[in-house]
Amino acid sequence: MPHVSERTAPSPAPRPHLHSLAPFALADRSVAAHLRAIHLAQNESAVPPGKAALEAMRTAIANINRYPEADAATLRHAIAEAEGLPANQIICGTGSMELLALLAQAYLGPDDEIVISEYGYVFFRTVAQLVGARFVLAPERDFRTDVDAMLSRVGPRTRMVFIANPNNPTGSLLPAAEIRRLRASLRSDIILVIDAAYAEYVTEVNYDSGIELVQAGANTVMTRTFSKIHGLAGLRVGWGYFPEAIAEIVNRMRHPNNVSTVAIAGAAAAMADRAHIAAVRAANAALRTSFVEQLRQAGFMPCESHANFVLLPLASASEATAVREYLKARGILVRPMSAYGLDQCLRITVGAPDEMQAVGDALRAWRAGGHRP
Repeated sequence: MPHVSERTAPSPAPRPHLHSLAPFALADRSVAAHLRAIHLAQNESAVPPGKAALEAMRTAIANINRYPEADAATLRHAIAEAEGLPANQIICGTGSMELLALLAQAYLGPDDEIVISEYGYVFFRTVAQLVGARFVLAPERDFRTDVDAMLSRVGPRTRMVFIANPNNPTGSLLPAAEIRRLRASLRSDIILVIDAAYAEYVTEVNYDSGIELVQAGANTVMTRTFSKIHGLAGLRVGWGYFPEAIAEIVNRMRHPNNVSTVAIAGAAAAMADRAHIAAVRAANAALRTSFVEQLRQAGFMPCESHANFVLLPLASASEATAVREYLKARGILVRPMSAYGLDQCLRITVGAPDEMQAVGDALRAWRAGGHRP
């Protein structure tokens, strides 16, 4: 058999659609060495986990030599107890991102389509691209999800519709009645996926995280996370509430032991600590309100937010870049929004009180220097 040199031998070939998949853009975490870094770019909780969660994690480390529960039963039952849900319809994952990706793998194929809002969570696009499916963007109105626009984009190849509520990065909230209208107007073979990562921050009374729609039929899924209000972003743990038939399929695909022992213990304790959740929610709402008012008094026009961040539109992409660099030079890291086509916007996480004072002072100083929005 003739020898084939390494120079001429064919290379392993990935599936063709993966060549167009861009790496997920991570937030900038670097500042000058002499500066104190103020991280307001990743929507992390400014508040550490509660005492109960910290103690549970310390205790769990003693058994770290053993594999975790295959189905995170302890955590699923803690969620079921706190939320009043059947445990068999709850699935836990390494963040809600894993669950979103598993749904795409289970129900999407090449040339299938998902419909998402124009400024919907950018990872929705990625889960479609991972399996060779296409995403279709529905235009927003004033940085808000437009149900009629989304319905107008539904076609014969649509298999899923994704919404984040509250939405990242806009912070907007879709009322429960509008989500019900969206679900009622979709074909029964289309899965509506509601990502409610920021649900615990909402203080509006007419809000439904998606639980009611999951309970009402067989074609809606809700995902949640412990990375936000619970302060457990470093553990990478999330959960979802699924119709039984979809849960059965996703569980077939889910890797056993996907959630670590420490994550199960910490998240279960965090879910049960309702006082801590309520305290963080109240503190976030108060600080977010005061920060938005600061910005408005300085002449900015931030978007209304129902989460732990604020979207700040500026006059142009160049101005957004200038503001971001101005803040970074002072150790303050915020998130550019070019991945969403929002080149003129910055997203600012609600941090600790002193951090919000620092970014508010910096933005006022930028404006006082003769800059205009």
